[in-house]
Amino acid sequence: MKIKLIAIGKTDEQALQQLITKYENRLKHYIGFELFVIPDVKKSKYLSEKQQKEKEGELLEKQLQTSDYVVLLDENGKQFDSVGFSFYLQKKMNSGAKQLVFIIGGPYGFSEAIYKRANEKIALSKMTFSHQMVRLFVVEQIYRGFTILKNEPYHHR
Repeated sequence: MKIKLIAIGKTDEQALQQLITKYENRLKHYIGFELFVIPDVKKSKYLSEKQQKEKEGELLEKQLQTSDYVVLLDENGKQFDSVGFSFYLQKKMNSGAKQLVFIIGGPYGFSEAIYKRANEKIALSKMTFSHQMVRLFVVEQIYRGFTILKNEPYHHR
């Protein structure tokens, strides 16, 4: 199985980008991983929220394969602790899924088409985080999950 994280808009903060890259590189030791960034929608200030979500949804759909297992990072999704998330990752690997795709939406969330395409939703927290920070949290939690599965000392129980 491979894991792909899709996000909209580049990370402006260099310190955040360095940390994301650090965990991406660590994660590649365990599994094929790709962070794919879709550029921000052009002229979005002239679009309504719905129009922006639809344009972003079209760009997201182009990155998805029919066989992908798609998980939206959504505030209304299921929540896990880190150990539970590691078991979730193991279950997905055991399921035979070719590619597990996590998607971080734009500032207004997801289009209806993307909600319909998704297999499930996961929430990192009930709190709201910047879309740039969420990338770091997701990559770090996937890395943490693999260290838990390998019984490595990164995660202290």
